[in-house]
Amino acid sequence: MTAQTISPPSFWQRLWRRVPHVREELLPASALQTAPALSPGRRLWLRFKQNRLGYWSLILFASLYIISLAGEVISNDKPLLVYFHNQWFFPLVNDYPEALFGGQLPIYADYNDPFIQQQLAAPGNFALYAPNPYYYDTLNYFSNAVHYPGPPTAENLLGTDIAGYDIVARLLYGFRVSVTFGLALTLIGTVLGVLIGAVQGYFAGKIDLVAQRLIEVWGSLPELYLLIIFASIFEPSLILLAVLLSLFGWIYLSDFVRAEFLRNRQLEYVKAARAMGLSHGQIIWRHILPNSLTPVITFLPFRMSAAIMALASLDFLGLGVQAPAPSLGALLLQGKENLDAWWIAVSAFGVLMLTLLLLTFMGEALRNAMDTHIADKLPPEAV
Repeated sequence: MTAQTISPPSFWQRLWRRVPHVREELLPASALQTAPALSPGRRLWLRFKQNRLGYWSLILFASLYIISLAGEVISNDKPLLVYFHNQWFFPLVNDYPEALFGGQLPIYADYNDPFIQQQLAAPGNFALYAPNPYYYDTLNYFSNAVHYPGPPTAENLLGTDIAGYDIVARLLYGFRVSVTFGLALTLIGTVLGVLIGAVQGYFAGKIDLVAQRLIEVWGSLPELYLLIIFASIFEPSLILLAVLLSLFGWIYLSDFVRAEFLRNRQLEYVKAARAMGLSHGQIIWRHILPNSLTPVITFLPFRMSAAIMALASLDFLGLGVQAPAPSLGALLLQGKENLDAWWIAVSAFGVLMLTLLLLTFMGEALRNAMDTHIADKLPPEAV
């Protein structure tokens, strides 16, 4: 029996055995550590960004709303800053009498008055005006227009409405009012829907049965008739409309939250939380609610678009805010009653449709982001 000769390891075998040591010597310790898993919110944001249409719709919508919040700086009939006779004035913040700028009447200065404009333009004086020198309720008595509504001109880029108000200013402030109203109504309705649906779904039994019957009775009430009745008793305002619409806007969302709670309350982690002695509030807030927010988050853009459309519809029917408050629905009504003044209907319809389209694209992207089946498209560290 001959002894078997064992050949020494080759170069590649020796290198293979030393690979871990070589890696530890050449790479820093930070590179050897596993990248931490991303939070659920971060993963949701990455999935949302994959939908480019929804992502850029969010950017455009947020930019337009921020611009509208600075409406007084963009469209206003008062100068932003005045330097007159070696003194600085801020008409955008304070009202100044006409006599302070060389006038004789004991009233607040009308900065559209040619005399006041001439005084502010005199040598040594200075006035900084907004790009669009009109507020949403500015009546320019010194305009060259002979009738209203007036077509687009160099003074009024999108023309004027039947009262002589500038359309650009009305659209800017009307967009701000509509979006703010939609945000407030969505927030109130979401809080009520989540609260009521969580109580129903978590406790179930008789509480759920009685509450569901009461909700069915409440939801069967004619909402439009109630709005007409309250509009005839009280003067319509944004606060009154928000309260009335909030009384009904939470019903559909509560049904989805109730269904999620009914499903999740029987899962093992909820039973374990009960066995550990956690209170009902802790179980609802810490354990079930975070796992039941999918329908809540998904419906937010669609609920907001419904709220904006509801306000526009009420204003169009004459049940919303009253003039001279800015309103997209009121402009649509004027366009309907003045078909020859095409600039009113076209501009108002364009702004309203752009708003609703952006919210729809955002809602579609958010709904796709909540779908975990697209998780394989994310980077490995995001899944």
